[in-house]
Amino acid sequence: MARKPLSARQMAAGNPPLLDAVRRSQRLLHRRALVAAAASAVPLPGLDWAVDAALLSRLLPQINAQFGLAPEQLDRLDPGKRAQVQKAVGLVGSVLIGKFITRELVLRASQAIGLRLSAQQAAKYVPVAGQAVSAVLGYGTLRYLGEQHLRDCVRVVQEAQLQLPAPGGR
Repeated sequence: MARKPLSARQMAAGNPPLLDAVRRSQRLLHRRALVAAAASAVPLPGLDWAVDAALLSRLLPQINAQFGLAPEQLDRLDPGKRAQVQKAVGLVGSVLIGKFITRELVLRASQAIGLRLSAQQAAKYVPVAGQAVSAVLGYGTLRYLGEQHLRDCVRVVQEAQLQLPAPGGR
């Protein structure tokens, strides 16, 4: 039986600054996922995909910044530490850490859950109940992508032994 992966909070346990960064990021993620749910309930084909891409293209850089993984933060690291972080990013396999996030990059990364997004589109055409299902799927999709990114950020910080920025600082 396949084991469920650890959550970002579980991975950060025992490291209070890292756990605080996870909590701040999860609050950001929850707010954006609620917006995605609202957009998903609107019965206009494609609107939710556009909203999800726009939300993620703004959310992921904010999450990266919480962990000191935004491009401008990485540029300020000494070359040895920056190389360590790049190696950790490579091990994790994330294409969304340490890069300028574009809508195209977000859409490419979210293709991994295309079936869920297709079900969400189809559900929109069933009056009321379909819109509710679409909203739940919209919320879940954004949460899933965000949580995956949070786990990647935690792994990179742990692998590279990166010092986190002060809360609110960039």
